Amino acid sequence: MAKSNSTKGIIGILTGGGDVPGLNPAIRAVTIRAIREGYQVIGIRKGWRGLIDLVRDKKTDNSENFIPLTEELVNKVGRTGGTFLHTSRVNPSKTSKDRIPTHLKEKYNNDVNDLTEEVLANLAFLNIDYLIPIGGDDTLSYGVRLYKEGFKVIAIPKTMDNDVPGTDYCIGFSTCITRTISLTHSLRTSAGSHERLLVLEVFGRYAGFTAILPTLAGAANRCVIPEYNFDIERLTELLIQDRFSNPSRYSVVLISEGASFSGQDMIFQDDVRDDYGHRKLGGIGDRVSEHLKQLSPKYNNSKPINVINQKLGYMVRCGDPDAIDSIVPMAFGNLALDLIIKGVHGRLITLRNGRYDNAPIDIVTSSKKLVDVERYYNIDRLRPKYNSFEMQPLFLMTGL
Repeated sequence: MAKSNSTKGIIGILTGGGDVPGLNPAIRAVTIRAIREGYQVIGIRKGWRGLIDLVRDKKTDNSENFIPLTEELVNKVGRTGGTFLHTSRVNPSKTSKDRIPTHLKEKYNNDVNDLTEEVLANLAFLNIDYLIPIGGDDTLSYGVRLYKEGFKVIAIPKTMDNDVPGTDYCIGFSTCITRTISLTHSLRTSAGSHERLLVLEVFGRYAGFTAILPTLAGAANRCVIPEYNFDIERLTELLIQDRFSNPSRYSVVLISEGASFSGQDMIFQDDVRDDYGHRKLGGIGDRVSEHLKQLSPKYNNSKPINVINQKLGYMVRCGDPDAIDSIVPMAFGNLALDLIIKGVHGRLITLRNGRYDNAPIDIVTSSKKLVDVERYYNIDRLRPKYNSFEMQPLFLMTGL
C-alpha cells in the first residue's frame, strides 16, 4: 500500500487468538481516530497469518491477507461482536512445516520455522509504520518479539480469561462474565425442577477469573479454579450441603477448564499442540460430573443425585459486546493513537486501578497474571473470599 503525500504514516492493526466481543469496537476506534489525525490504516486479516501468507508482489491479489480500512467500513461493524478482520492462533516464530505458505516452502522446510524475517519484510512492503496487535498473552508475545526486532508496536490486551499481565482489564472479560451469570441463572430452572447438581465448565486455562467473579456475584455456590487443585470429595460434600439448604434442592458449581483434581494434571482432549505450545483443554466438567454422581450417595443418605453438566464454551464469547466491552475498546483504541501521535511505541495499553494507562510492552512476557489464592480464594470452602470492597478495583480480584 502506497503512502499518499498528505498522510502522516500507515498504521496496521490485527486481531489474534480467540474471538471476543469488543474487537470490532476497538478496530473502529483506532481507524476513525487515525484517519481523522491524518493516517492511513491497514487491517491485517487472520491475525499473524496474514503477515506470513502475504506475497510481496504488487500484481498478486492479497485481499485475503490485508484490507485498507475506512470510516464507512468500520462504522458498519463497530457495534458487533467477533472480529471482521478474522483471527488465527498462528505464531510466526514457530511455524510448522505444514503451515508454511506455498511461496515460501522452498526456503523454509524445517519441522518448525521462524518466519520473523518474512513478517518484517511484509510490513515494509505494506509501508506500515506502526503495528497495533490486539490479543491475549500469546498473540502479544509475538508483538514483543517484533518490538525487540526494532519495529514500532503498541499492544491492546484482549482475552476473556483476563490474564494478560500488566493490566487489570482485557477486552472481552466483562461480556464473558455477564453471559456466564445470565446463562447460569437460566440453567437454574432445570436444576431446580429436577433437584440436581448443576456443573458448568467455563473458559480459563491458567487463570480462574471467569469462574471466581460470577461465583462472587452469586451465580454459583462453589467454583474450582486452575490456581488450586481441588479435592473432589470436599466439593461433593459442599455441593450437597448447599443443595440441602436450598428450598429448591439444587446447587451450582463453576469449573474452570484448566482446573485439576488434587494430585492430577489438567485434562486435555488430545496431544496436539498449537503454535504456542498449548494442548486443547476439555473434559474437566464431564469428569467432575461423573465423580459427583458416584460420590453423592455418601453424603445423601445413600441416595445418588443426578447432575446437569453443561459446557458454556462459545456461548460466552459470541454475540454483541456489553456496555463495558463497548466503552473500553473505544478508549483503548484512542489511547493507542495518543501514543502514536506522540511518537511513543513499545507500550501495552492498560487499565489499572480504575484509570487508563500504558506500560512497557515486555510486561506481557515477564510474568503470569493469576488469581491470588491466599487473598481471594477460600481453599476449604471452594469459593471466593474478601475482607472489604473499600478502595478495590471494579473487578475485585483482577487488580494487580
